[in-house]
Amino acid sequence: MTMQPWFAEAKLGIFVHYGIYSVEGVPESWALFDQVMPHEQYMRQLDGFTASGFDAASWARLFARAGAGYAVLTARHHDGVALWDTRLGDLSVVRRTPAGRDLVAEYVEAMRDEGLRVGLYYSHSDWNHPDYASVRHPRPPHPELVDSAYVSPAPGAEDPCAWDRYLDYRDDQVRELLTRFRPDLLWFDGEWERSGDQWRMSELARTVRDLAPDTVCNSRLLGHGDYATPEQGLPVSAPRTPWELCLTVNDSWGYRPYDANHKSVGQLVRYFAETIGMGGNLLLGVGPRADGSIVEDQAERLEGLGDWIRRHSAAVHGSVAGLPPGHHYGPSTLSPDRRTLYLICFDPPSEMVCVRGLRNAVRRISVLGTGTELAHRRTGGLHDVPGDLWVDAPATGDLAPHGTVLALELDGELELYTGQGRD
Repeated sequence: MTMQPWFAEAKLGIFVHYGIYSVEGVPESWALFDQVMPHEQYMRQLDGFTASGFDAASWARLFARAGAGYAVLTARHHDGVALWDTRLGDLSVVRRTPAGRDLVAEYVEAMRDEGLRVGLYYSHSDWNHPDYASVRHPRPPHPELVDSAYVSPAPGAEDPCAWDRYLDYRDDQVRELLTRFRPDLLWFDGEWERSGDQWRMSELARTVRDLAPDTVCNSRLLGHGDYATPEQGLPVSAPRTPWELCLTVNDSWGYRPYDANHKSVGQLVRYFAETIGMGGNLLLGVGPRADGSIVEDQAERLEGLGDWIRRHSAAVHGSVAGLPPGHHYGPSTLSPDRRTLYLICFDPPSEMVCVRGLRNAVRRISVLGTGTELAHRRTGGLHDVPGDLWVDAPATGDLAPHGTVLALELDGELELYTGQGRD
């Protein structure tokens, strides 16, 4: 596959888990696997899925105000229910729910009208398809995640012909998504339930490449993706490939009416700043209600994150990963020409901000958002080891909610000392 330049520039995406599981507010398709409710009861949610308040244009405007460059919608989760008018069977919200609408088509049009890149989530697995539970993973990395009648047949009851029929079905649905919607990104999931060979991943990747060569794919297209997808926690070290942290606003991917454990705007700013400071994107998850409306607590947090991003746009858009750990106590980013360093200070500096190992002379330091210039000086330094740079703390009036950014204009491209000092 081929990574596209827009992905690194986007910085923020919105991950929308929307499906029939929002009717009763259960934990997405996992309600089947974990036996939260019987299959018949789960599927009765089809009758209550109205999308009566679904307004894709309103979603797009909110996501744009949040500062996002793209969004990803669950076109099909593990329950196999399609949010678009698939010609492959009738298990879709168009044909089986009161919504009766092609939600993917509306979403794609609205996102593009707002200038956002379009992502579609598609699960390889389908716990409703009659041919799905027909072969077993030979060496499952997570045995507990395949030990279900929805996933695997009983030992000795494998049916390779049924499995081939299922793969043909999956491949045809992916072709539909590619040819009908031309997504900028495909976000695959469910890959842990089979091996790459069983999934025919090489063939699927070739299909994507042939039909939509500019479509970016995540790493759950085993061995053929463009970027890594750490989930629900920042990695300590950045992946060596392009990457994206997928993270929920509360503790749930889909709509859960009793999950009020929403992260604060300040926490989301920290997650976002730490992520882009390490060179990644943040894919922030929200779960709309069954009617399509977005929970107010989640919308407020998206708005708050967007406010911070707008104030500090220069440190976000077009930036690349900043200083390695140890040079500054906090994340940082670097301008595209590598001549301006942005230090992100989550807590108000009490006296000084220190940067270690900076070889460059500093022409000017200012507070992003207010432009106030800050005094700075160096102390120490010996032979090859540069002295420490000390920056006066900004005044209270220059502090930004949730994180203040200092812009250091350098005399050239960033040069760092990373040695261990004199023996």
